[in-house]
Amino acid sequence: MQRRDINAPDAPAPAGQYSQAVEVTGATRTLYLSGQVGVAPDGSVSSDATAQAAQVWANIAAQLRAAGMGIENLVKITTIVPNHADVPAVRAGRAAVLGDHRPASTLIIGGLADPKWKIEVEGVAVA
Repeated sequence: MQRRDINAPDAPAPAGQYSQAVEVTGATRTLYLSGQVGVAPDGSVSSDATAQAAQVWANIAAQLRAAGMGIENLVKITTIVPNHADVPAVRAGRAAVLGDHRPASTLIIGGLADPKWKIEVEGVAVA
């Protein structure tokens, strides 16, 4: 097995001791995506759930591109939303990116590490 940590140059740097994504190669390639939040590459954070959802998916796409993958390679995602009222905006942002692609998915209503964040999505992709 070989492992490659990926921190895409067109996404924000990790805020702590973790990689934004970890690629594991073998018979197939598996990419483990750390939770992506609505932080833009310049560090800015919108106060709007719809804008944060769009940024989360842009960050996920950036990590996938850095690994030579795309949205179609996602096999599992977990979405965490602190405020139940933001779920419709989060689902609309997801639908805009995933279209008909249907990875396994979990939605959790719960707190996040920074109160400014309105959504976090982690995932697993396979190529």
